[in-house]
Amino acid sequence: MTSPDESYRQAREQVALANLSDRAVLAATGPKRQSFLHGILSNDIAGRTPGQGVRSALMDAKGHLLCLFRVLVTPDALLLEMPAGRLAFVNEALERYRVAAPVRFAARPTTVLGLLGPRAADALRSIGASEVPADRESHVVSSLGGSEVRIVRAGELPADGYALHAPPEGAEAVREELLAAGAAVLDGATLDALRIEDGRAWFGPDVTDENLLFETGMAAEYHVPKGCYVGQEVVARLEARGGNVSRVLRGLRLTAPAAAGDVVRAEGSDVGRVTTAAVSPRLGPIAMAYVHRRAFEPGTAVEVDGAPAVVAALPFP
Repeated sequence: MTSPDESYRQAREQVALANLSDRAVLAATGPKRQSFLHGILSNDIAGRTPGQGVRSALMDAKGHLLCLFRVLVTPDALLLEMPAGRLAFVNEALERYRVAAPVRFAARPTTVLGLLGPRAADALRSIGASEVPADRESHVVSSLGGSEVRIVRAGELPADGYALHAPPEGAEAVREELLAAGAAVLDGATLDALRIEDGRAWFGPDVTDENLLFETGMAAEYHVPKGCYVGQEVVARLEARGGNVSRVLRGLRLTAPAAAGDVVRAEGSDVGRVTTAAVSPRLGPIAMAYVHRRAFEPGTAVEVDGAPAVVAALPFP
């Protein structure tokens, strides 16, 4: 079994394989699928062509984030990769917006794997995968492990990762092929350490429907100026004010390990809460947390669960 330190080293220097089985895929079909989702989601969907993709957000009218996902354009569908726990909610929400539009939504059984590290492309090439264009969220379909697998340049994964969409019945064969090509198994705690270091916030642990886009620090990734979409007025107002919000997702350098939910305090007052924490082989105990603006400047001294800590910018240097 690969140790956490070794799997971390592999992800940073070679190639490592992560289990992303907590993700699911919703397929949108119908002749108006791109124009419909372009009017609902925060990014440019209409301008994408097969083989391209984009990360995008679904918000409510008050600008709260209901889900973050990847949208992949194929010749016959748009594939929305998202946390599995949000699939039913997103499906229901899109059905409400659909009204009479000729668009249909259906879950597409998919097992998602993550391949991380500077040698990930080499590992894929060694097992016969097609080259994926360099643009984030670009994707190709290749035969791996006897199955057709979609390979995506995944912008939200740390360590220059790829997301692999495999049929559930063929996922184990794909996994074994990648391990034989030199990938190390990456455990969840080490994946969290890599995410924190690289400032990769995920919906669920770090982003919820209580958050506004500008609080996450990802407004540049999940919003582009375009026509109206749900929540656009709130985003536009905040953008006009310079994106000023009362709290922002920050990194924390810790002196002792922390846990999700731990309170961040400064000068005797609660100023935030930890979302994801881990112990990095490179940096030691670190975390991501929403921190109030009176304490969110990098370098600010705080406490987490009574132990000293320092606010840091994301990603970590």
